[in-house]
Amino acid sequence: MPTSPTLAADQPPAAAPATGRSRRADLIVVLFAVALALWVTSGLWRDPNSRAITVNSSDQALFEWLLAFGGHALTHGENPLFTDLVNVPDGVNLAVNTSITVYAAVFAPLTYLIGPPATFLVILTLNLVATALAWYWLLSRHLVRSRLAAGVGALFIAYSPGMVAHANAHLNWTAGWLVPLLTWAVFALRRPGRWLRGGITLGVLVAVAFSIAAEGLFFTALALGVFLAAWALHPARRAQARAALPTFLRGLGVTALVAGALLAYPLWLHFAGPQRFHGTGFDAVIHSEDIAAFGAYPQRSLAGAVGLGTTLAPNPTEENSFFGLPLLLLAVACFVALWRRADPGRRATLAALSVTGGLFTVLSWGSLAKWGGRRTGQLLPFGVLDDLPVVNAALPSRLALVVAPVIGLLLAYAVDQLRADPPPRRGVAAAWGLGFAAALLPLLPTPLATSVRPPVPEFITAGTWRQHVSPGGVLTPLPLTLDVTPDGQRWQAYALAHRQGEFRIPAGFFLGPGGPDGRGRIGPPPRTFDTLMDQAGQTGLVPIITEGSIQLCLADLRHWGVEAVVLPDEVHGAKYDLDEDALRRTATALLGPPRRVDDVWLWEVPAARRDEAHPR
Repeated sequence: MPTSPTLAADQPPAAAPATGRSRRADLIVVLFAVALALWVTSGLWRDPNSRAITVNSSDQALFEWLLAFGGHALTHGENPLFTDLVNVPDGVNLAVNTSITVYAAVFAPLTYLIGPPATFLVILTLNLVATALAWYWLLSRHLVRSRLAAGVGALFIAYSPGMVAHANAHLNWTAGWLVPLLTWAVFALRRPGRWLRGGITLGVLVAVAFSIAAEGLFFTALALGVFLAAWALHPARRAQARAALPTFLRGLGVTALVAGALLAYPLWLHFAGPQRFHGTGFDAVIHSEDIAAFGAYPQRSLAGAVGLGTTLAPNPTEENSFFGLPLLLLAVACFVALWRRADPGRRATLAALSVTGGLFTVLSWGSLAKWGGRRTGQLLPFGVLDDLPVVNAALPSRLALVVAPVIGLLLAYAVDQLRADPPPRRGVAAAWGLGFAAALLPLLPTPLATSVRPPVPEFITAGTWRQHVSPGGVLTPLPLTLDVTPDGQRWQAYALAHRQGEFRIPAGFFLGPGGPDGRGRIGPPPRTFDTLMDQAGQTGLVPIITEGSIQLCLADLRHWGVEAVVLPDEVHGAKYDLDEDALRRTATALLGPPRRVDDVWLWEVPAARRDEAHPR
């Protein structure tokens, strides 16, 4: 049996010369990748400016804001990693958030041309396409000979359940094209005489990956470390690994210097800058993978569309495994078939893949095992690691995302073996074909669920706000901007992208300090004004307003420096509906009657009134 080329081999054979047949295969994979990406995102393409991803409109609004702010920071010479446009007066450390700085800079011209919502959609779609094509390039040029095998593996990885789930607005996690490039660059370090150039290339890739998806970079580094350790310790590869180690380490040293230089300031901000925190603002216990989820089907799939989906994930965006039992059985069958026919060198690769996939599967279960939504109380290995620096900022369930490429590689290797060997008997070929169909067809993605969201008010789009807020002054929508009420950042993104100038807002959707035990939290700690507004919006009832609560709310407005309080006719609640009438009546009880300006209710807060609670 011919041995397929592999990055783990001494010198992978040079790629076969391109032929008309191989070019057609490449084109077919490109067309499939583009078609699937457009299919998954089709609901947004109907009207990017008025539609939002139903299950995660808050993250969509955040990434739209990041694109607008990043372009604004680039064109105005502002710090792209720290801002006081949100969460006044403290500001937000974007280095400890997902800042997607590279995307914001590269796509800044497009953001100014077509607006943040449309740019967000373009990047989301391109992420899915690029992930498929990057994996296809790695597989077809370095790992397998069969274009069909490379296409099967690449398309599965790019449109695996976890990737489709994170297509619900996560521009960071859908940037899966970084993983095959990083993998290729790491293995390229071992080439004699190429360690310097290879180290520079990997260092730049690490810096780019950090700016787009730092958590994903961390997981990729862990996975490659586990794979390389398991591969190098295999008896068939020990001598090869020992011989390559000096060159490899020199390349890693160059990588550390290049990446360290490029990331010196972001890393300082991340670990020592203002508004930093440790841990994460999300609950790692909730965000751990249910063991049963590995054999379940995701919601956005053909299986989910016919009612076989489950609710085992903490939310639809975090269906990080959900491979379905047939695919798990197929992956085992592929492994066994490959192992039986493999030479010792290939067995080292298969063993390393199995160790990597198995370890990350177990780690994704978190500290305490759960099955079918119920915790068993069984302590798991992640419990030993979850207090370590950096690890405590990661969500264990997302470690399951590493398993998809492992399965994709097994599928590609198996197809490659079937294509390279003498043709199997008709019955055997039919059995494999049925196995692949039964495992993969139910996982074909369906379009993301989308819905109409309220437009940005004319008060913002017409620039009327500039008549009521001084340059760089503070405006707040009602209720205040949070992850569940993201209107303020959408409005600010519009103003920045359309060069209207800057207004600042209290609160916002971000991760910052203020959580228990010094950990992070989503948004700032609540104050009286936003607590009363949130209560009114959710319940539809005006809270009891006393002179004391009025004075506390005025103190809050002074703390933020608010000049204008704005209530649109329709408020977008990302998780629940809000009662606009109750919000208006509550604000009136606190601040007096509003004015009708364009299509909003406006309460102006003169400086004297803002200072009423704390006279100078």
